[in-house]
Amino acid sequence: MKLLDIVVEKAIIPELIATERDAAIEEIIDAMVSANVLSEELRDEFVKAIIKRENRGSTGFGHGVAVPHVKHSAITKMAVTVATSRTGVEFNALDRQPVYSIFLLLSPEDKPEDHLDAMEAIFGNLSQDTFRRFLRQVNNVEDVMTLLEEADAKTSLH
Repeated sequence: MKLLDIVVEKAIIPELIATERDAAIEEIIDAMVSANVLSEELRDEFVKAIIKRENRGSTGFGHGVAVPHVKHSAITKMAVTVATSRTGVEFNALDRQPVYSIFLLLSPEDKPEDHLDAMEAIFGNLSQDTFRRFLRQVNNVEDVMTLLEEADAKTSLH
């Protein structure tokens, strides 16, 4: 699965304002609402669902990255957005370090294999030092899209 097929360009946040996990999740979900991925009516439900998932176990996996995610019946098409923070977000990460790059994933409830494919595509890139380093340096949406394009091109070579 290619990142560019699932990342919603209009929801990318190159400079998160929030510095705390719950506020960051709200900010990212608001971007998904603005990009028409979610309806305004579902906003609070999604914020609560993602925070509930985070409270069960942080998706801040270390190395400054987090991948909050939720499966929901209101989602018909896999949707991912990317948010980056200059200052870092306190995400209760496993390595107790701040998070600088967040990939938020919304998946259809009835397509678990797509969810796994998307997670694999995201983690495949986030596990690479170079990708994480470049992601920390993005300044705008175009930078993020270029990085994702390059990552997809590399993946298709393997």
